[in-house]
Amino acid sequence: MTDPRHSSLYTHLQAVKKGERVFENAFQSVSRMILEKEINKVTVNGKSTFDFTIFREGKKHVIGMYDEINSFVSFVKDASQGGSSKEMAFVLVGEPGNGKTFLVEYLCSLYRNFLSLPKNRKYTFRFTGLERVGGYGAIKTIESQTYEDPMILALNLFESRDESLAYLAKKCKISDALLAQWAENYRPLGACSAYIWNDIRAMAGDDIEEMLRCVEVVPVPLVESLGTVTGKYPAKDKITSSAVDLLGEESIQRLLHIADTNNPYRFDLRRGALARVAGGGIHFSDEIYKNKKDLVQVYLGIIQNRTIEIDGYRWPIDTLIVATSNNSEFNRFLAEKEEAPIVDRCRICYVSHNTDYRQQRDLTAYAIGNEAKTTLTGNTMHQDPNLNYAASVGVVLTRLPRSEKLTPVETMKLAAGEVAGEKSLKTLSEVIDTLNQEHDITKRFGQKGLGQRNLGRTMQLMLESSETNEGRCMFAYDVFTALERVILDYVSEAADRAKFLDDLKIAKGLYRERIMTEMFNAYMDEPLAIRKDVLNYVNMIIGIDAENLGVDRMWKYKNPQTGELVALKIDERYIDSVEAGLGLKVREQKDSFRTSIRKIYGQKISVNPDYDFMDNLELVKAVTDVRLKSDIAGAGSLIGALANRTNEENQKLYDRMIDTMLNKLGYCLTCAQKTIEYFCTQVDEN
Repeated sequence: MTDPRHSSLYTHLQAVKKGERVFENAFQSVSRMILEKEINKVTVNGKSTFDFTIFREGKKHVIGMYDEINSFVSFVKDASQGGSSKEMAFVLVGEPGNGKTFLVEYLCSLYRNFLSLPKNRKYTFRFTGLERVGGYGAIKTIESQTYEDPMILALNLFESRDESLAYLAKKCKISDALLAQWAENYRPLGACSAYIWNDIRAMAGDDIEEMLRCVEVVPVPLVESLGTVTGKYPAKDKITSSAVDLLGEESIQRLLHIADTNNPYRFDLRRGALARVAGGGIHFSDEIYKNKKDLVQVYLGIIQNRTIEIDGYRWPIDTLIVATSNNSEFNRFLAEKEEAPIVDRCRICYVSHNTDYRQQRDLTAYAIGNEAKTTLTGNTMHQDPNLNYAASVGVVLTRLPRSEKLTPVETMKLAAGEVAGEKSLKTLSEVIDTLNQEHDITKRFGQKGLGQRNLGRTMQLMLESSETNEGRCMFAYDVFTALERVILDYVSEAADRAKFLDDLKIAKGLYRERIMTEMFNAYMDEPLAIRKDVLNYVNMIIGIDAENLGVDRMWKYKNPQTGELVALKIDERYIDSVEAGLGLKVREQKDSFRTSIRKIYGQKISVNPDYDFMDNLELVKAVTDVRLKSDIAGAGSLIGALANRTNEENQKLYDRMIDTMLNKLGYCLTCAQKTIEYFCTQVDEN
């Protein structure tokens, strides 16, 4: 009984004509897959760019990489429209651990899912009844070795292309416009398919209907482990790698059956990685420049000519070639001037690390792992609510190059699209443009720093420490100790080590400020106490000049989040205290700051009514300090009360704060006690 999915060439032609199946090359398929989904516009580092939502789907998707994805989509689109890209490979070059391989593997899994839909499926053909043809021994059916599309056979039915097109127009009633569209993707049959087709022609005495009875159309298998449709070739060492791994070789087994030694079917192409993805697939070459020279030369021929060539026999292939390489291998390869033709055939895309600390939260969550952690003794492990923030800020700061125009914290905040005092995104754009003029890639923006693998090692070091296991909690401050260990053990250049350790100090300062806010929230028994106070300050400086302000200094405004009318008392002493904390003493400075806040309010609230100014770290710190001083006569006295719990009142305060941290702020007893202990010390105060 035949598989219902198997069909005749005529049935396949009719399905393509009706639009039930498609005939397109690899570039057109990938391009259609990406562009059919929603495309958004986003601003990254002060520049507007596109965000392709297909890369943001699923549980573990691609984070950031906007420029790289834009380059790739543009490359594929150009190739699908017959541009110069169709004779090139797309190569991602960058530091280890910045997501190059993850991006390509994610693309491959998207493509497999896309092709699994009935309309998008790839088909190939096999020749049957070879016992009637003779000369093939016990081999009765032969499938196209390079998974050629049945439409390629249809366009090569006769020896001349015009004759084949005329037959299709007459037999299948195909319009001239559709025929012209099909002809754009014309390529000759591969050596063995053409040879077998000629054998069938001789057997059938040129009777095309009789010849087509020997053709069966079958779907291309989508099994990932077979390496069909999406295949990966990792660079191997000089001894074990050979062109056979890519192209295939002569098969002794087949020679036992085949009578004519000139028959190209004696070559087993499926032994190589390329033939399996030759029918509109994606070939992924991992660390392409690590391969020995002669193998890279093989790639040169494949990239430019898109053919597998063995002993003068040629098999045209339809494949999108994507590769990766790290900076050091690529630079070593560039240094060998005679290898210039290879680089000339590649579209090089330099991949930077993620420099947005807010997006890094998702990447840090990947590194921590989504499954519940347990201690070595099997107990459940808790995660400090500040762990992700501490780790994200710690690694992102190492990726930001130093600049005279911006401090590291300003660069970090602007790269995340946040407010950085008087500094604007334009300044960040200028800094990035200047850095990107550097010939040395590693000096460009985001090209150097601790990668995702180093972050993974940091989490491993934390999990294996006895303190983490005994406390059954991954305490946020321990991240810095683990990061320091990773920097000392894995960063080889002394200058980089020194910079990264400095960055770690800045990250500790930011963590300290976050803990001040957390402690105030715990003291107020309110998870969003500081947020409310920051918004109160913002609303006060908006309402201070209002015309309808009475003697009682009460101002009514509409809450943008709820749309309700809210009454607020303008407290000028509170406003002055916050501004003093920001270092604003003169009237002009205060007015300038207030104007900038009002401007940000006007810009942000219209787009996002939930915007809360919590990304303005200086303002948050000033409000926190003012509230701590006014409510408990200074942070010092709260520290004193928490540190010295000899009297009953202090003990009650401590117990109440611990209770709030456990029940409202997501802490466990270990990290709550350790956080309070850290708050009571004077370390990392900026």
